[in-house]
Amino acid sequence: MLSVTLHAQRDSISKSPIHRPKTLPSELGSKMGKGGGCVPSKKKQPPVSDDPVSDREAAPIPVQDDETNNMATTSLEPTIPAKLKIFIVFYSMYGHVEGLAKRMKKGVDGVEGVEALLYRVAETLSGDVLMKMKAPEKDVGIPEISAAELVNADGVVFGFPTRYGCMAAQMKSFFDSTGQLWKEQKLAGKPAGFFVSTGTQGGGQETTAWTAITQLTHHGMLFVPVGYTFGAGMFKMDTIRGGSPYGAGVYAGDGSREADETELALAEHQGKYMATVVKRLAQN
Repeated sequence: MLSVTLHAQRDSISKSPIHRPKTLPSELGSKMGKGGGCVPSKKKQPPVSDDPVSDREAAPIPVQDDETNNMATTSLEPTIPAKLKIFIVFYSMYGHVEGLAKRMKKGVDGVEGVEALLYRVAETLSGDVLMKMKAPEKDVGIPEISAAELVNADGVVFGFPTRYGCMAAQMKSFFDSTGQLWKEQKLAGKPAGFFVSTGTQGGGQETTAWTAITQLTHHGMLFVPVGYTFGAGMFKMDTIRGGSPYGAGVYAGDGSREADETELALAEHQGKYMATVVKRLAQN
């Protein structure tokens, strides 16, 4: 009984149209005739393709000339990236910090794609007091900065003289005015650094910068110390040299001593180093 069933199934499969042998190309050519194609029946219309791609190939959609011109113009138009901006924000009473700031700008500007902008914070002392302290006139070519403008910087370096191991009151007053930026965390993630001026070696080159880090911490800014990237210049002992791993610095003495070349070179190096860090962060 099983044998008869299997024979019946085998016969039915062999008779199925699905399993009929396909027509060979040689046989197909002989059946189609010399024209290489069949003549459609007069009674039957040729089938319409349901494939939208075939329809498009049969009737290509024309492209408007103005569209083509716009695409060509857009693709060939060069894209020029805007320069990254590092704000050098400082307070300087006798010009020592200002000297470092100007040399630091040279270092920043030396890095391709980055530029430095010098700003000073507002003075809190009256003109009469400054006159009695024999403070020189401010450089009118360097504008004052408001706290709100800090959001436009890609990185900031703050410079200030020390007052008993802390930043001068003028710079602290500026930081105190950034309350709204702190509330909205508008400065979070921005790289920042410091450079300082002290009267003596015990005046707090490192301490002044170290105590200022609290300002950056509350804003969520990224402190970028210069470290020992200045190389051999950081180990010079033959001359008086300001600066530390926290940032560039100058010893002002009684106010009459100006920054020497080593101190200025460290400021320039810090500017270049900060610009490199800001550029690398922007690219990532």
